[in-house]
Amino acid sequence: MARSMTVGRLAAITGVAAKTIRYYEQVGVLPAPRRTPAGYRQYDERDAERLRFVRRARALGLSLRHVKTLTACMNGGPPATMRPRVRALVRGQLSAVQERIREFELLRRELQQVLQRLRSGARRAQGARCRCLDAS
Repeated sequence: MARSMTVGRLAAITGVAAKTIRYYEQVGVLPAPRRTPAGYRQYDERDAERLRFVRRARALGLSLRHVKTLTACMNGGPPATMRPRVRALVRGQLSAVQERIREFELLRRELQQVLQRLRSGARRAQGARCRCLDAS
């Protein structure tokens, strides 16, 4: 039998807070763990691997809803069905990130234009409204 560990030990070896692990169980991202007769959670290395997968998926920006779908595949579904789902989710996430990058580039250009107007030292007439933040 695989060596069991507590939620604290699982948290320590995966870098995921015990509170987060319990939350993932509550919302169905992770399956309910085995319990001791006293009610303590028990985990094994397979649980740690699954949690590392969840942690990495979240770090890549995948939503809990998507991660929950993927971990459901890990619960006895055929492994061949998981790869296409992961690929589709990662492609979608990449597309969203690329769109955000485009938006940030536009914001960067706008901020540079404002700084340029501020550097140019264009003085405004007494009582005139400041136009330094106006779009060009």
